[in-house]
Amino acid sequence: MKKAILVLVFLIGGWMQAQTISLEVKMTGFRTDAGNVKVGLYNNEDDFLRKVFKNAVVDIKNGTASVTFKDLPKGTYAVSVYHDENNNGKMDKNTFHIPTEGYGTSNDAKGFMGPPKYEDAKFAVAKNAKVNIKLNY
Repeated sequence: MKKAILVLVFLIGGWMQAQTISLEVKMTGFRTDAGNVKVGLYNNEDDFLRKVFKNAVVDIKNGTASVTFKDLPKGTYAVSVYHDENNNGKMDKNTFHIPTEGYGTSNDAKGFMGPPKYEDAKFAVAKNAKVNIKLNY
């Protein structure tokens, strides 16, 4: 009986492992390698640009950076990134609240007089995938 339970546990564990995916986010267009890039992964509209599902802080090398989020459930996601050039932990903005540091969003989503919408940035992931984001300055 114990062997049967162990076999069942391993089978379920293997099945659960097969149900997760990896998402690679590759970022380009940095004007300098100074600082780092903050990457936010979102899995619903209500949390978009407010509360990350998963996040990462990545170094920039030769004008590019990348991160891979592993063990994600299949689903719909959006990615937002910003280049924290001065390592102060926030996206710097001018007096008109326009970012002065590089930023980007999946699907190259852009907002009009404000941040982009989740609807424009979201994408479905059913298997291992890559997302490319070119930063805007």
